[in-house]
Amino acid sequence: MPQFSYRARNAQGGLVEGVLNVADRSVAIRQIEQQQCVPIRIDAITTAPRVVEGKATAAATASSASTQNLKVPHGQLLVFTEQLGHLLQAGMTLDESLGILEKRLKQPKLQQMTHALHQALVDGRSFSQALRDFPRVFSPLYVNMVGAGEASGALPEILTRVVQHLMQEKNLRDRVQQALIYPAFLALAGSALIIIFITFMVPQLTNFMSQTGGVLPLPTRILLETNHLIVYYWWLFILLVLAGSAGFKAFVRSEEGRITWDRLRLHLPGYGRIKQHQYYAQFSRTLGTLMENGIPLLKALDLVTEIAANKYLEKKLRDVRRAVIDGANLSSALAAEKLFPELFTDMMAVGEQTGHFARTMQTIADVYERELDRTVQIISSLIPPVIIVFIAIIVGFVVYSILSAVFEMTHSLQFRPH
Repeated sequence: MPQFSYRARNAQGGLVEGVLNVADRSVAIRQIEQQQCVPIRIDAITTAPRVVEGKATAAATASSASTQNLKVPHGQLLVFTEQLGHLLQAGMTLDESLGILEKRLKQPKLQQMTHALHQALVDGRSFSQALRDFPRVFSPLYVNMVGAGEASGALPEILTRVVQHLMQEKNLRDRVQQALIYPAFLALAGSALIIIFITFMVPQLTNFMSQTGGVLPLPTRILLETNHLIVYYWWLFILLVLAGSAGFKAFVRSEEGRITWDRLRLHLPGYGRIKQHQYYAQFSRTLGTLMENGIPLLKALDLVTEIAANKYLEKKLRDVRRAVIDGANLSSALAAEKLFPELFTDMMAVGEQTGHFARTMQTIADVYERELDRTVQIISSLIPPVIIVFIAIIVGFVVYSILSAVFEMTHSLQFRPH
């Protein structure tokens, strides 16, 4: 019977090597998985030994050092994860799957990343450890879920859930961005139209009126002064913007300043409501996914704190974690911090009491994703009329200023002695 040498990772993350007497490689893979191990490489005994391990290790170290700042787009990461999961589900080892992806993926950065991950496995490192060499590509959530998959021997299933999480996260972000594209374009076009109108058209119309003599009406004079400021003092506006930007960056660079700004962002009209619902959905979806994959609650709280991208929320979640360590339920700890609405914490408390916490968190995510869609639709439908009204007021003021000057000029011409 053929013999196969194998290399795998056990539930504790340790490297396991051995020889199996089985009919073929597929049987070897099944036996390794039955031992709650993740097969990394399986070779027939007759295969030639690999090249010198020391040189490979040195090459991997140099590659790791050169890829610390590597970053790939979210869509390419989704493709990589999805295809890797498919190959593992088809019965291939992790080593073989990465080797195939290295040849199949044509994007240079993605190919470079896959090669480095493949080389790390050859050098004896675990897959989750190799992922940490790319902090700008793989989030702590991604790395820890892969680590949970390696420990449980269910890496293909874990990668499928990671793909679902990445797709839900991408769809959520895309819905918000697409809903705000038209209002942003309308505001930009309206601002450009007003600046062009005041800068170029108003002087041509008002120069003729001012030559006729007489005192121009107040709205016309305000319009001319605005034109004067834009034409001759535009550099001052640029300096003010640069100074304000530098001051703002210095403010948010401090810990207290960043917390204050991040808290303010959550309470801005319209925008703050969108960010709140977006975070409620992201928090519940991520926490539910982690708990479903066997990550302990405290470790899961650490991960959702890291991906909050908001210093105020991070501070509050650290307080929540301390309360959980002291014995409080997560729902009561969140309710005490007034970080989430009552509906959120009440539903979470039901999940804690019934023992279906992970499933309840996914349900909560569905609720707030629908609420986010509704909020985005309402706000995005209100923004265009507000922008149009604002532009109409400015244009109306410009027209009124010009017409009042025309009426004043006509009036002065009627009573001027011939």
